[in-house]
Parts: sequence; C-alpha cells; structure tokens
Amino acid sequence: MADTRPKSLRIPDDLWAAALEKAQAEGRTLTDVVVTALERYVKR
Repeated sequence: MADTRPKSLRIPDDLWAAALEKAQAEGRTLTDVVVTALERYVKR
C-alpha cells in the first residue's frame, strides 16, 4: 500500500460496528475493507 495519512469520514455507528465485527471475523482490518471497497468503486 502507498504511503497513507489518516482520513476523516462520517459513518453511522451501527454500520461501523457491523463492519468492524465482520472484518474481525474475517481476520481483516476496517482499513483493508474500506480500501478494497474504494478500489472497486473507482474501477467501475
């Protein structure tokens, strides 16, 4: 991954908690989940 700096996003608490729970169950970080989703979004 390229050099990164922290970013600020507004995400509903319930969505954040559900995403964090799923990411942890998959052995992933939320950063990885968000980066993957953004890469897919940009490529479409």
